[in-house]
Amino acid sequence: MFDFTEQQIERYSRHILLQDVGVEGQQKIHDAKVLVIGAGGLGAPVSLYLAAAGVGRIGIVDADVVDLSNLQRQVIHFTGDVGKPKVYSAKEKMLSINPDVQVDTFYTWLDSTNALDIINDYDFIIDGTDNFPVKFLINDACVMAGKAFSHGGILRFTGQTFTHVPGSACYRCLFKEPPPPGAVPTCSQAGVLGAIAGMLGTIQAAEALKYIVGIGELLTDRLLTFDAKTMNFRTVKVRKTERCPICGDHPTIDHLIDYEQAACDLKNH
Repeated sequence: MFDFTEQQIERYSRHILLQDVGVEGQQKIHDAKVLVIGAGGLGAPVSLYLAAAGVGRIGIVDADVVDLSNLQRQVIHFTGDVGKPKVYSAKEKMLSINPDVQVDTFYTWLDSTNALDIINDYDFIIDGTDNFPVKFLINDACVMAGKAFSHGGILRFTGQTFTHVPGSACYRCLFKEPPPPGAVPTCSQAGVLGAIAGMLGTIQAAEALKYIVGIGELLTDRLLTFDAKTMNFRTVKVRKTERCPICGDHPTIDHLIDYEQAACDLKNH
C-alpha cells in the first residue's frame, strides 16, 4: 500500500472526495500503467490528464518531431518545442504538471516487430494515432495480448471512440480491414478543428481512469461519435462478431501485420 504524503493528498483531493474513487481508487491510479500511442492531437490531452490524475507509469510512443502545424491542436507541445521529438516534449510537460509520475518514452515507430513487446508492460492502451494501418496493428496486438484499449479517431469536425476489453467487440468487428492507402483522407490532408482533439482525447483519458478504478460503464460494445458543428453526440451499439478474424470463434490472424501506408501517413504518424 502506497502512503500518500500530505502534499499528494492535497493534489488528489478532488479525486479522493469522490465516493466512487476515494483513497482506494487513487491508490489504483497510482499503481496503474497506461501506454499512449501517439503524442499528437489525441495523445496530448490524454497524456496531460493521465499525468495530472497521478497514473503511476505512463508510456508514450511516437517517432515524430514537433512541427509548427501541430501546435493548433497538440496542446502538450509549445512553440519552443518545434523540431524536438514529441515524446521528449510531452514528457517534459507531464513531469512539470506532476513530478510523481514515471514517464517512459519510446522514440520509435510502432510496428509488427515491437508492438507486443512495448504494450506488454501496460494495463491499458490508448490509440492516439491518425492512420488506419497502425490502428489495426494496435487492435490486433491488444487482442492477442489480452489488453484493454481505447480507440480514437478525429477528422474535420467529427470524432469517434470506443473501448475494448477482452471479450468485447474489437476494431475488426467494426471494420474488417484497412481501406486502400489514400482512400480516406488524414487530418493533414482534410484538416481538423483543433478543439476536436481535446474533446475526444479527454473522453479517452476518462475511459482509462474508469477502467483503472473500476467504476461506471465503459464504451465497450458501443461506438461514440460526435459532430462538433451541431454538437450532436450519438452512441451506436456494436457486436462482437463471431467471424471476426482476430477475436472471433475461429481467428484467422495469428501474427501482426504491417499494412501499407500512404506517404503522408508515414510523415504525419
